[in-house]
Amino acid sequence: MVNILYEDNHVLVCIKPQNIPTQQDSSNDLDMLNIVKAYIKEKYHKQGNVYVGLVHRLDRPTGGVMVFAKTSKSAKRLSEQIKTKDFEKNYFAVLCGVPKNTRGTLVHYLKKNEKQNKAYITSKDDEGSKRAELDYNIIETYQDKLSLADVKLKTGRSHQIRVQMSSMKTPLFGDSKYGKNVNNNNLALWAYKLSFVHPTTKQKLTFVAYPPLCDEPWKCFKKLKIKKGN
Repeated sequence: MVNILYEDNHVLVCIKPQNIPTQQDSSNDLDMLNIVKAYIKEKYHKQGNVYVGLVHRLDRPTGGVMVFAKTSKSAKRLSEQIKTKDFEKNYFAVLCGVPKNTRGTLVHYLKKNEKQNKAYITSKDDEGSKRAELDYNIIETYQDKLSLADVKLKTGRSHQIRVQMSSMKTPLFGDSKYGKNVNNNNLALWAYKLSFVHPTTKQKLTFVAYPPLCDEPWKCFKKLKIKKGN
């Protein structure tokens, strides 16, 4: 069952649940790309292979809004928007601790170790390093132990938000890879807003979906419930 927010002949916008891969990986677990393909094949009674273009990705433990292209032309145009910064992604992240600054811009150079599936902060001159930039704003804190951050990505690097937030000694709640003494809760990272220009109509579209507010740690934050109510 696909939770669809919007669909036409060119694009499909849906919610990726947490802990489902964006595309097939070594686990061979069912992934979003194949879930969407199966949905389209069944709904429209298509024969043979179904085309679905993967425009962007969310890490396996991250949930939230995703857009898939239903034609190769749409996929190309959406991919171009990512390069020109017309493709905007916002996340809610729950941090362990409270940053010194309630808002700011983080710029680092990241390099990924593929064998460990882990990214590291390195220098600009390190071969293979990539620039990573994001803006964050702390919306609310809970008992001086947790912080709710609204994060806007300026670049799309692997594990970017997790690495950069951990660099402030405020790793994400539930992040066993970049945090210490972390429990087995789901990673508190959710892609709640996605904006892009429709590849055919040229209309600016924005989609919003909130994390499961009854679950830890999201339920700790009153402002999330107020925002969703509005």
